[in-house]
Amino acid sequence: MTGQDNIKVPGGSAIGPVEVHSGKVPTEQAPLKAIGLILLACLCFSGLDATAKYLSQTLPPLQIVWVRFVTHVILALVLFKVWKNPGLFKTGRPVFQVVRALALLGTTIGNFLAVQHLQLAETMSILFAAPFVVTALAGPILGEWVGWRRWAAIIVGFCGVLVVTQPGTGQIHWAAIYSVMAMLLYAVYALMTRVLAATDSSASMLLISAVVASLAMAPAGLTVWVAPGDLFEWGLLLSTGVYGCIGHWIFIQAHRLAPAPVLAPFIYVQIVWMVSLGYLVFNDVPTATTILGASIVVASGLYILYREQLRKDKT
Repeated sequence: MTGQDNIKVPGGSAIGPVEVHSGKVPTEQAPLKAIGLILLACLCFSGLDATAKYLSQTLPPLQIVWVRFVTHVILALVLFKVWKNPGLFKTGRPVFQVVRALALLGTTIGNFLAVQHLQLAETMSILFAAPFVVTALAGPILGEWVGWRRWAAIIVGFCGVLVVTQPGTGQIHWAAIYSVMAMLLYAVYALMTRVLAATDSSASMLLISAVVASLAMAPAGLTVWVAPGDLFEWGLLLSTGVYGCIGHWIFIQAHRLAPAPVLAPFIYVQIVWMVSLGYLVFNDVPTATTILGASIVVASGLYILYREQLRKDKT
């Protein structure tokens, strides 16, 4: 991949479009293969959140976050064979890289703290609102202004989040604030990714973000360290980095085979994975308001995607 690859990579979950132009002409089978990869990537991201929720019963969330990024770094170093291509660490915009990495770190911390107390379906429903924030901020930050139809979809999507969180009713745990924090920081992460996509390679963004997050979390991770009780718990802890790194890598490969508009609707399948894992692992049954709110958020997101595709078709 070159520095001119146009890529948008999700933070802890597969949210929002990713675009990669590799210069290769996809075969007729490529879109089908890409859809399979995107579903697998979303399963990896869901597995990451479910594992973090399970481990948080006995281990500090900050420790889980740190090990998740350390393991991610080790796998990425092997995956990209950095010893053969040290130039992957080069960046023309180091400040943006650091801001992007810290936003990803904050997203992960917020999400892991939230899943301690909330159902996986609830955290995912709130996090799915991030594209609305990105769309709203893209105008003043990137000069990508949107019309009234997409603004209406943003407002409707925000209402969907309110249905899930039910502020002021006392119906949802206070920890929902962690999910909202994660969602807002993910929006910053996504915007920084779009800025860096013009100059930095996707490999460098994937690697540098994990390195910065690992170093930033080292003091906290070591301070709160609690030794896992057995090999099974050790395996689960190390698997968080595997889920994150491999999930992002598969996500990127999927978008090299098919355009974002083809794949974006399938990203919302992650809510299905989250609900399923929540029920199978934690016996969590999503409430009617969570299902209703998630449906509103997904529908609004798909409408924004539709309007974006219409805009591209006209240009």
